[in-house]
Amino acid sequence: MTNRSIKRNGKMQWYRADLHIHTPASADYQEPNVTYLDILRRAEMRGLDIIAFTDHNTVAGYAAMYNEINLLELLVSRDRATPEERRRLAEYRRLLDKILVLPGFEFTATFGFHVLGIFSPAMRVRQIEHILLSLHVPEQALDLGLTNIGASSDVLTAYRMINEAGGIVIAAHANSTHGVAMRGFDFGGQTRIAYTQDPHLHCLEVTDLDRRGRGTTARFFDGTKPEYPRRMRCIQGSDAHRLTKDPRNEKNLGIGDRITEVLLTERSFEALREMFTSNDFARSRPYFGGQEVYDYVQMAREAGPSIVQAFHESMARQGGKLYAVIADVCAFANTNGGTIYIGVSADPTAVPVGVSDIGESIEILRTEIARSINPPLEVEIDAQETAGKPVIRIQVPRGADVPYAVDDNKIYVREEAETCLAVRDEIVRLVLSRAQRGAPPIEITKSPEKSAATVDAASALATEEPLPESVAQPEPIAISAPEAAAEVPAEPAKRVRRTRTAQKPPLANAREDAALIGVPRTGVEIIGTETRKGEQYHIMRDLRNGSIVKNVTRTSARRLWHYAIIEHETNPVDLSRVQWSGNVGLWKRYRRGGVVRYDLVMTEGRHTRVFYGVTEDGMQGVWAQFISDEEPDIVEEATDN
Repeated sequence: MTNRSIKRNGKMQWYRADLHIHTPASADYQEPNVTYLDILRRAEMRGLDIIAFTDHNTVAGYAAMYNEINLLELLVSRDRATPEERRRLAEYRRLLDKILVLPGFEFTATFGFHVLGIFSPAMRVRQIEHILLSLHVPEQALDLGLTNIGASSDVLTAYRMINEAGGIVIAAHANSTHGVAMRGFDFGGQTRIAYTQDPHLHCLEVTDLDRRGRGTTARFFDGTKPEYPRRMRCIQGSDAHRLTKDPRNEKNLGIGDRITEVLLTERSFEALREMFTSNDFARSRPYFGGQEVYDYVQMAREAGPSIVQAFHESMARQGGKLYAVIADVCAFANTNGGTIYIGVSADPTAVPVGVSDIGESIEILRTEIARSINPPLEVEIDAQETAGKPVIRIQVPRGADVPYAVDDNKIYVREEAETCLAVRDEIVRLVLSRAQRGAPPIEITKSPEKSAATVDAASALATEEPLPESVAQPEPIAISAPEAAAEVPAEPAKRVRRTRTAQKPPLANAREDAALIGVPRTGVEIIGTETRKGEQYHIMRDLRNGSIVKNVTRTSARRLWHYAIIEHETNPVDLSRVQWSGNVGLWKRYRRGGVVRYDLVMTEGRHTRVFYGVTEDGMQGVWAQFISDEEPDIVEEATDN
């Protein structure tokens, strides 16, 4: 079996769950004559260990099943039960001993978005109904199982109330109809971000976990998008309104037609909620019946290195390989957290090398991280298995005590798929972000012969220099609501081969159009240049987070910055050769460091902005038209500068 947790060694096991099942208590149930015993028998037949009854805006189905069981128990206790009733009670007991049935509901929030709330069996039905009433489900509709209940509470209120009540909060079919990812809506970028990144939300239920590639929902919410930095767990559920799949409409699934496997210490609600609130994303995976077991590590390799993911074939001290792992840990902690795999390369086609001595290697990593990184950082280190080889996984949280440093003086950050030494402005930004989170001032301990100094946010801010007045600065671009967030993946966009043709540059009134476009969300932009003593100093904007770094030269620039500066200084954009579409255009398409990148252009009146090294996941809206599946003619060598 692949992707088995080796360290846990029997303390945890995989359970199969379908957490989105309707019963005849939902008004739109398609087989009204089905009994609750029929539902349990079907769940047993599909090999399910955990199910949840999630009827529309009601707990009536769960209550009806237990009312029947209580009545049968009463008849048996008074010796008034018929042989058939005794058989039904015995069957209920047998099935409920095998299958954990959880109470829940599918709440219809404002504007029709659906949210699943799942609770402990120890919670009384009346308590769950009180939550529904607090969410403004009309009392007269509480037992009807209606999907349309009129004015109700908003999505964020539902998340908060379910979570605070101790429930599991799942955005139902998030990428589909009535989903919070808002497919089919042409507005609400900031709303989409809020609905999918809220801290009270535990996971997204999606319908495309059987698909692979960039266009999947799980890939979209993997933490690599600047607007969606919180990685979201994605599961699948059947949303069954019948026992078996409808042969006339395959979209109408039956019980267990979409199963999620979960790795738990025991089959209980408490263990399930603990898994959902953890950051161990390898503890849930789609189950596809008799197909090969889902290999979490291999799927990570197919996604490739990113701002939240790194791969190392070895952690040997020789050649600086162990140090490279430590640097990645530091960079992830200073950026957005992430996962590091040791024993596999980033190439998904390469055979995994594995780690020969898992236990000893994990102890070495724990020791080196504790010794090298300051302030102390708690990481999770465990073993996984892929293609029959054991590998090490390090899960690094986003640090609460930034900036973190290696050997007290080397501060690393993550930029796309690379770990880089932070420059001065980035260090200042880390200090300021710490102050904004209300953390205490940083205690900087100097060498023994020097005294300790305390640097607070105010002093860090005081060191910030204004941009030189001589530097031309573009006006900020306001991003409209439709483009404030990247579109959630729908059907893969059709890509065409494009050839560069000389066209007339757009007219000067394009500045108004630019306000509705938004800049790409990866890559860098040079927003100003100043010459001092014959050397050019550039002001760089990181398009991922909008941060600005000043005084960057050819010699001090890191990889992508170095490329942008060389292009800016030696190969300026020729507007007559840009492939234009309105006031945006493609200047260059090339492969660099194994990744296809784009140099893009946008005009604002007489001002031209150039965005260097943009990757495809940063090209939304109008920029997506320049994406092509054709292999680029140009291959740029990534240097170590």
